[in-house]
Amino acid sequence: MGSYPPPDLPGHPPPILSTEQGSVVARGEVVGDMTDELRGNVAQSHARSWAFAPATYILVGINCAVFVAMLLAHVSFWSPTPDQLVLWGANDPTNVLVFGEWYRVVTAMFVHVGIVHLATNMWCLWNLGLLGEPLIGPFGVFAAYILSGAAGNMLSIAINMYQGRPELVGAGASGAVFGIAGVLIVLLKSPRLPIPAKDLAGLRRSVIYFAVLTFVIGFGSDRFHLGVNIDNMAHLGGLVGGIIFALPMVPLRGSPRELFLLRRRVAVGLMTGLLVFFGFYLTNVFPSSSFVNR
Repeated sequence: MGSYPPPDLPGHPPPILSTEQGSVVARGEVVGDMTDELRGNVAQSHARSWAFAPATYILVGINCAVFVAMLLAHVSFWSPTPDQLVLWGANDPTNVLVFGEWYRVVTAMFVHVGIVHLATNMWCLWNLGLLGEPLIGPFGVFAAYILSGAAGNMLSIAINMYQGRPELVGAGASGAVFGIAGVLIVLLKSPRLPIPAKDLAGLRRSVIYFAVLTFVIGFGSDRFHLGVNIDNMAHLGGLVGGIIFALPMVPLRGSPRELFLLRRRVAVGLMTGLLVFFGFYLTNVFPSSSFVNR
């Protein structure tokens, strides 16, 4: 998720690819191997069929389709302007809080600031989604992506308003990607999973490294003014949202289906309620009058 002021500003991607050993996104083979184990189909090539992870593929497809549509509308391939991003559904406090365009907290997670931004986010979504879908199912991945991404965008609005920056524009899937990472951090600790505890601990540690390293890069970029525009609050809100979403759940693998479905409904209801409450909070703390003379 990037955050951009209204003047011309290059669309730098959030550098969320880790090169450290054991990183989820840098060690695709680790994710692939462990995903196979979670499927219970190690060494069976047909387990990689489209039907296994439809939510992940569809989410990647939607993001790519939106980017192609932007290109067909003559939006820059490398560096869309803030006005172009807003036109395509990017997030900004003014449109959300003044004009009531709350849909932006969802649409913004499908809008990207150039091809590099899209490519890095989709690579992370692909790896984390393929790992998460056996744990929470296709509907769970959709719910985690949308709800945690919305949480990240709403926290970004709150912090931008608190800092007196209602003009900042945010776009990108990285807040939602952090949400899926938050889900994995919680559920990969479950004793119900039919995977050796040592392997699960290593994989969970990789996801944590991914999140910590990205936060270090993001806050370091802000602190030293490196010119890379990273919406750290969207990342933080997405991660916390994913953790909250996962807390009531048990993993699909190793749990009775009825228990899993019940707890997933509780998770969706809990997160939805928290987001509605947070939305009311924002409209009361930052009413339309607060934008006057800014």
